[in-house]
Amino acid sequence: MNFGLVGTGYWAWVTQGAGLARLKGAQLSSVWGRNPGHTADLAAEFGARPASSYAELLETCDAVVFGVPPDVQAELAVQAAQAGRHLLLEKPVATSIAAADRLVEAVEAAGVSTVVFFTSRYDPGRQDWLDDVAGEGWEGAWARWFAANFVEGSPYADSSWRWERGALWDLGPHVLSVLVPVLGEVETVTARAGAGDLTHLILTHAGGATSTASLTLRASRRAAGSEVAFWGNPGIFSMPPMAGTSKDAFVRAARELMEVAAAGGRSHPCDVRFGREVVRILAEAEAQLVPAGGRA
Repeated sequence: MNFGLVGTGYWAWVTQGAGLARLKGAQLSSVWGRNPGHTADLAAEFGARPASSYAELLETCDAVVFGVPPDVQAELAVQAAQAGRHLLLEKPVATSIAAADRLVEAVEAAGVSTVVFFTSRYDPGRQDWLDDVAGEGWEGAWARWFAANFVEGSPYADSSWRWERGALWDLGPHVLSVLVPVLGEVETVTARAGAGDLTHLILTHAGGATSTASLTLRASRRAAGSEVAFWGNPGIFSMPPMAGTSKDAFVRAARELMEVAAAGGRSHPCDVRFGREVVRILAEAEAQLVPAGGRA
């Protein structure tokens, strides 16, 4: 399968481009970004062709990988779907329900395959753990996802969309990608803001389980880390550390897109429809934070 890569930032280099370069049966055919120099450099690094326009990139590939901010991704992904290209999307797929709905509609109309890259869902150790805890009848879960994105030296320190949208939209998808498959659909959301972008969530799931999550991008390096634990009659089962790198997880996600597309599949546990559900939950949470004064 020929892939086109949109974006030339840090993630495109260390995860997406590097991952595609080692995936058997995949070829990174072209790269397109807003900076021609960065586009040429990334394309040369991974043996791809620098595209002079997005339209040119779409002509060279069977599937598109997105390494751009979610608002940009949502618009470009609609165009890719309309052109009949399969989609390997980043989380979140959009930052509004309306944009997510337009993307789902375009995908369904075109009949293309989609996979959303939630890193933990494709890490081998965490994926096996999720399979083990599924169906155990848990009463609830808790999660803490603290990142030090804005400290000196962080590759995400200049990410304008993360500065603007905060932890809810950047880290919230990671948490939901783990909680929802095990506890079920989120029926109600309660959100409260703390200092900076600190956000606390209380979620009620179908079947009656409840979960809580605390998120921030502004932790110190010493406080950064993530934890998720399910609790109930079987005891407490905690999420293991990542068994591999983000590149390893991306390879698995790209392989699954190739398999689904080859089989003519339109459904995947982490497809655009699940991505849209994540956007719905985050939008409902954000709506509760704004009237309270936003993030101080």
